[in-house]
Amino acid sequence: MLSSPENEVLAKACDALYKFASKGDENKVTLLGLGALEHLYKLLSHEDPLVRRNAIMVFGIMASNNDVRKLLRELDVTNSLISQLAPEEDVVIHEFATLCLAYMAVEYTTKVKIFEQGGLEPLIRLLGSSDPDVQKNSLECIYFLVQDFQNCAAVRELNVIPPLLGLLESEYPVIQSLALQTLEVISKDRETRILLGENKGLDCLLNILENNELSDLHIEALAVLGNCLEDVHTLQQIQLTGGLKKLLSFLEVSTVPDIQKNAAKAITKAAYDPEIRKILHWKEVEKFLLSLLEINNDEVKVAASQAISAMCENTDSKCVLGLQGIPQLVQLLSSDNEEVKEAVVTALTNLTTASPRNASVVAESEGIVPVMNTLNARRDGAISNAIAVLTNLSLQEPSRVSIQSHGIMSALVGPLCSTNSQVQSKAAFAVAAFGCDADARTELRNVGGLGPLVELLHSKNEEVRRNACWAVMVCGSDELTAVELCRLGALDILEEINLSTKCKNKFSEAALEKLLDNNLSQKYSRMGYLSSSNIITNGFYDCGQ
Repeated sequence: MLSSPENEVLAKACDALYKFASKGDENKVTLLGLGALEHLYKLLSHEDPLVRRNAIMVFGIMASNNDVRKLLRELDVTNSLISQLAPEEDVVIHEFATLCLAYMAVEYTTKVKIFEQGGLEPLIRLLGSSDPDVQKNSLECIYFLVQDFQNCAAVRELNVIPPLLGLLESEYPVIQSLALQTLEVISKDRETRILLGENKGLDCLLNILENNELSDLHIEALAVLGNCLEDVHTLQQIQLTGGLKKLLSFLEVSTVPDIQKNAAKAITKAAYDPEIRKILHWKEVEKFLLSLLEINNDEVKVAASQAISAMCENTDSKCVLGLQGIPQLVQLLSSDNEEVKEAVVTALTNLTTASPRNASVVAESEGIVPVMNTLNARRDGAISNAIAVLTNLSLQEPSRVSIQSHGIMSALVGPLCSTNSQVQSKAAFAVAAFGCDADARTELRNVGGLGPLVELLHSKNEEVRRNACWAVMVCGSDELTAVELCRLGALDILEEINLSTKCKNKFSEAALEKLLDNNLSQKYSRMGYLSSSNIITNGFYDCGQ
C-alpha cells in the first residue's frame, strides 16, 4: 500500500504501520524485513503534508532499533530529516524528525553528516519550540552532537547558550536535566564559559542550588559550575557577585555524597591555577575539604584527598591543611579501600614536601607505622607515595631514627624489585636517603637489598638509573658494603654507564669513585694507582697485572 498512487491510502497505511511499530521491537524488525523503510524513505519528500507527517512518524518510532538505524545510515536519510525541520513544517513532523535524529546522533558518522548538512542551526532553533517533545528531542540530539569538539565550537557560534538557559526553567525535569548535561559538556570550553557569564548563566545555576525543590538537578548544576571554577575570569565574576560564598555555603550543608564528591573534584581541577588557589584559600575552602574526610563514603574521601593535594601548591593552604588535616589523613591510612590509601598517602606526600613543620606533624600523629604499612599496598601509586613521605620525614633526625628502627631497609626490598619505574625510582632515592647510616647499610646488605639495587643500574629510565647510582654511591661508603656491591657487578655496570655520554650522570661517576675508594684492592687492580687520600689497611692485596 506504500506504493499506492492515492494519498489517502498512503496516509492510512503509514498510520497503521506506526501503530504496529509502536507495539514493540519485534514488530519493528518485522517491518524492516518486509522492506518498509525503503518505501517510507521515498515518502519523506511527498507533496502531501499528511502522508509526509505519517511517514516520518513511522521513521521516528522505528529508529529506536539498532538494525533499523544501520539501514537508515545506508539510505543516508539525515539530509531528508534535516529538511523536515523547516519553521513552516507541522509540529508533529518536527517531533518525529528530531526523535529520529536523536536516535541516530549517537553514532559518529551521523554526527559528522548532521554537522556538514547544516543540522545544528535548525536543532538549536527548535529548542524554542512550544512543544516539549520537540524541545526534548532537539536537546537530546544536540547533547550527543556536542560530545564531538568540532560541534562544541559550532553550537557556541550559533548562540546556543540563551535557549539552553531558558530550558532550565522548563516544567519538565527531563528537559532541565538534559539542558544541564549539555551545558556541562560545552562549558569545558573557555569561550563558552565567558558567554555563560555574560548571559547570567552563573546566577541561573546558583539559583538552582538554592532551590531545594530542584534537588534532583543539584549534581548536574554543580558539574557546570565546577567547569566554571577552572577559569580565573569566571571565578572572579562568581566571587564579586557573592556567588562563591553561596556555593561554598551550599556545599557545607549538603549531605549528598555525589554532590560532595563532585564538589571536591571541581576544586581539584580549579586549584591547578595559582590565582584560583588564592581565591579558594581566602574563602577558607580548606575547612570544607577537611570536613569531607570525615564523611562515611570512600569516593568522597578519595576526592577530598585529591583536592587537598592540589591545594597544597598554595603555601598558606599547605600550612592550614597540614596542621589540621594530617592527623585525619593518618587515620585514613588504615582504610581497607586501596584507592583511599593511595589518595591519602599522595596528599601526605604533597603536604610534607619542602615542609619540615608538616613532616613533624606526621611523626607526632604517630603516622610512621601506618605509612610504612602502606608499602605493602596493592597500588603502585600508594607504594611510591608512601616511600616519598618516608623520604621527606628522613630529613629530620628523630623521624629518621624512628623509621630505621622499624626496619625501613627491609621494607624497601620489595619496592626495589617492582616493575614500576616510579616505585623503583622512589625506592632507590629512599635507599640514598637512609643509607647514610651505617646500621641501615648493614640491614640492606643482610636482607639482600643490594642485588635489586644493582639491577636498577641497568634501567632504561633515566631517573631510576640516576637514583640507583646515587644510592650505590651512598651505600658504598663502607668497605663491607662496597666489596659486596663490587661482587654483585656494580663496578662493571658503572664503568659501562660512564662510557656512554647518554647514560652517564654525576652520580654514576661519583658512585664509581666511592666504590673504588672503599675497595682499594679493586682500585689498584683497575687503575694501577692509589691516590694520596687512599690509606691501605690490613687485607689489601695486589693481584698483579
